[in-house]
Amino acid sequence: MPEKTIIITGVAGLVGTASAAYFTAIGFTVVGIDNNLRQKFFGKDADTNKTSEHTLSNLPNFSLLSDDIRDEKAMNDIFAQHADGLVAVIHCAAQPSHDWAAREPLTDFSINASGTLILLEATRRFAPQASFVFMSTNKVYGAKPNDLTYAEEELRWSPTNSEIETYGFDEDLGIDMTTHSIFGVSKASADLMVQEYGRYFGLNTVCLRGGCLTGPLHAGAELHGFLSYLVKCAVHKRPYVIFGYQGKQVRDNIHTDDLVRAIQCYLDDPEPAMVYNIGGGPDNTTSILEAIESIKSINPNYSLEYSVNSENRIGDHIWYVSDLRRFKLRYPHWAPEISIQQILEEMVATEEKVLGVAD
Repeated sequence: MPEKTIIITGVAGLVGTASAAYFTAIGFTVVGIDNNLRQKFFGKDADTNKTSEHTLSNLPNFSLLSDDIRDEKAMNDIFAQHADGLVAVIHCAAQPSHDWAAREPLTDFSINASGTLILLEATRRFAPQASFVFMSTNKVYGAKPNDLTYAEEELRWSPTNSEIETYGFDEDLGIDMTTHSIFGVSKASADLMVQEYGRYFGLNTVCLRGGCLTGPLHAGAELHGFLSYLVKCAVHKRPYVIFGYQGKQVRDNIHTDDLVRAIQCYLDDPEPAMVYNIGGGPDNTTSILEAIESIKSINPNYSLEYSVNSENRIGDHIWYVSDLRRFKLRYPHWAPEISIQQILEEMVATEEKVLGVAD
């Protein structure tokens, strides 16, 4: 009988690493694919080799391949080799930055859209029984959330629409007639293709449109992973630049442990062409200014030196919170369990170890 195998792309990244650790621990064989393009995107601070050496290398029943998801032959060979026992593909590999995408649109699209299509086709050809989990993004909605009216408070913006403020944005938000950013378009293209392979070919596919995905292993950089990078700057006494909205822009944040549990929910009971907004939800939100204050409350020495650039990043949201009701209705035993404060405390402890000041 073949082993139960999961292929995880972008395995040395935040979600990929958490997924590999979780699923190997419960008995799956994991084949990880990662070529460390994050270092090219964001520099040495985002290098994932350390994760590969210190975390992934210690996992049981795990193998790491350095192939590029845009290499069709390589992907076909990998999927063909593991076809019989393949139960899932968790697709985390991506170029994740608005700013970087604008510098190299062709590269961004080739990774996010074309790479996803190659993986979908390899799944259809060699392992149509496998579930395909795509880590999408709320950026598929473009700047649509900014069409709402927001009230300015001391440390954050809040929607004047009471239902949106209570629950967040649901999956019916819409993607048309709005600015997306180059990155948003490449991810939306992949998102639609994942849905189409579910509808047209009957594959069990799901698009998880993530809010801010985070955790202590996040290799945050200036252009990606705001909470992780914020903590890094505070602990290491680096200046931080806030782009737009006076630092009062709001995001929901979900810890990777909670996200991986959501992925397992889908794998345990999949269905084709599903789309869910996934994030920390209304209980796990913070603005940048609020996060700065929270970090300082953990340790007063981490008072952050920051400046505010009045120009926001293209497609950036004033306020975005994931409405989790559709996912919770389908999987009622799931809910985020790790708070923003716990996430920040874990991140601070991780950075203190880097400095050598942790207990």
